[in-house]
Amino acid sequence: MFESAELGHEIDKATYAAAEPELRSALLKAQYELAENKRFAVVILINGVDGAGKGETVNRLNEWMDPRHIQTRAFDEPTAEEADRPALFRYWNVLPPKGKIGIFFGSWYTAPIVGRTMGTQKEAAWTKALNDIVMFERMLTNEGVLLLKFWFHLAKKAQKKRLHKLEEDRRTRWRVTATEWKNFKRYDAFKETCEEALRATSVGAAPWIVVEGADERYRSLTVGNALSTAMRRRLDLGDARPLTLDVAPLAPPVDKLHILDTLDLTQATPKKEYERKLDELQGRLALLTREPAFARRRTIAVFEGVDAAGKGGAIRRSVGGLDARHYTIVPIAAPTDEERAQPYMWRFWRHIPRRGHLTIFDRSWYGRVLVERVEGFCAEGDFMRAYSEINDFEAQLAEAGTVVSKFWMAITEDEQLRRFKEREAIGFKQFKITEEDWRNRARWADYRHATCDMIDRTSTELAPWTLVPANDKLGARLLVLETLCDRIEAAL
Repeated sequence: MFESAELGHEIDKATYAAAEPELRSALLKAQYELAENKRFAVVILINGVDGAGKGETVNRLNEWMDPRHIQTRAFDEPTAEEADRPALFRYWNVLPPKGKIGIFFGSWYTAPIVGRTMGTQKEAAWTKALNDIVMFERMLTNEGVLLLKFWFHLAKKAQKKRLHKLEEDRRTRWRVTATEWKNFKRYDAFKETCEEALRATSVGAAPWIVVEGADERYRSLTVGNALSTAMRRRLDLGDARPLTLDVAPLAPPVDKLHILDTLDLTQATPKKEYERKLDELQGRLALLTREPAFARRRTIAVFEGVDAAGKGGAIRRSVGGLDARHYTIVPIAAPTDEERAQPYMWRFWRHIPRRGHLTIFDRSWYGRVLVERVEGFCAEGDFMRAYSEINDFEAQLAEAGTVVSKFWMAITEDEQLRRFKEREAIGFKQFKITEEDWRNRARWADYRHATCDMIDRTSTELAPWTLVPANDKLGARLLVLETLCDRIEAAL
């Protein structure tokens, strides 16, 4: 894959001088148009061998364009906060919003490539890392991100010559350390690993562009032209985005039987039994969070359900015996302007807890396959691919040591109507009922169908759904607490 990047490409001064002004003008025009219409974000990955001109090229892009609309990030060793989260957390946190350009020095490729070359990452982990990257990049491009991946390459002799040249100049000597020479000794191993990585991940809307780094003028024009062409092509497309379907079209069961029909919603829990068990379960959960092993885990609880299903009451009882310093409740409402400027999952990644902490989501990332699907707030392709994206997200959480518990609070249509009327009649409950609740109720059948599709496609071994019969509020709260305790206990 690197053969064409070892041909000795060069651009003479005259050619460069003639091409640069036109390219700068095209880049600035595209950048300002992007900043004005804010239709998509641009992410540029800068990877490659040491000494291949990555830094100089990024400096040139900042010189040619308006740096106020460019966010340049360099990734070294993860910080303590980043190391305490799943691997992709640090990259989700710094994605540029729509209208901006993000340049990433190093990226989600660095750690897997280094680990594989150094022998610390085995075959299975290496394959999985590359598959995770493909899924992540597919998610970004499906969300409209323009992703450009540049790999700067040097032949072995050219790299050695370049490192010596940098080392001999007092102004650039600081850029060549023992690490660069150590990597150079492993040049052949790194090249083999990198070729494998590029072949496996140069797919679809995110292909690699390999740039020979020996000649400064050549690499600057190559990267600048690729960026200008890609931005102009996307800007000229307007709002058009291809419809991508990752799963088969959805259809209701032919026998009209849904999984929610299997729940017994007639049970009732005696008040005394509830009070006794509530104290017992709250104490059990509190003790589990004090276990030394709990500090090595993070816990996420997701609460979903129709309006008035009792999510708030179940959440309050779940944390009733806990130290408030050890948990966070995240209520999810309609996305803000800041959140709409990012890929859909961004606003959930930013709330991933550190180890030893519990985060509760009152509604969650499932909004895309529920309210957004039913109300038509997203295209069919968006909610269809969301199932696989959600499963991938939850798998990454579980593999990073997260206990994921998901609760669907189920009530009957008649019980919802009773609770709605009760809320309207009681002064301190009136804030809980809105016109939107009544409007959602009119689409009960649609939400029920979407819910059953959601459970069927996202109840996995790593993150199963717990269906909670919630006509009986007391029994529902106990079931939630008991399930949460069981899952944490099993993980510890």
